[in-house]
Amino acid sequence: MASLKLGDTAPNFTANSSIGIINLYEYLGDSWGILFSHPADFTPVCTTELGTAAKFKKEFDLRNVNILALSVDGVDSHLEWIKDINEVQNTFVDFPIIADEDRKVSDLYDMIHPNADNTLTVRSVFIISPDKKIKLTLTYPASTGRNFYELLRVIDSLQLTANHKVATPANWQNGENVVVSPAISTTDAKTIFSKGVEEIKPYLRMTPDPTM
Repeated sequence: MASLKLGDTAPNFTANSSIGIINLYEYLGDSWGILFSHPADFTPVCTTELGTAAKFKKEFDLRNVNILALSVDGVDSHLEWIKDINEVQNTFVDFPIIADEDRKVSDLYDMIHPNADNTLTVRSVFIISPDKKIKLTLTYPASTGRNFYELLRVIDSLQLTANHKVATPANWQNGENVVVSPAISTTDAKTIFSKGVEEIKPYLRMTPDPTM
């Protein structure tokens, strides 16, 4: 299938996992979701990533985000790998890892790139909103571990901009000033954003984070 694009509906699926059979939509419910894939179990970079995801779980929970991982190995392998992750990363993995042995989910989400490997999933990330739309896609090379601080930053931005007529500038961190949507006139912006609007250019207006 063609690659999924931003704004597309995330395909639903039912699959076996390290915690049993799960259905994506049921698992996510009304929450946000983050789905990330790994090429195989017992891989070094992915071991650090899953450990880090477990350590960040409280942060994801605060943002109403459910975590879901995937590898093409089976459940028994996942369970043994989780033991290693918990040991070497000094954490506790309690989110599901999909056992995508038949590659159905990998194919559904275009996680297998022949130029990288004909059988193993690349290291993809999908952020899914509560209405099941894909809001972010990232694909990492095998040699580079994912930055979970960046994933949290993006989720903060997505959740803020979903509820307010703003965008977030480069290197934005939660609580910093944001960009007024270009669709709003400066006059209207000054009414909407009671904390003030700074007009740097007619097309570039800044305002304090409206949630603070």
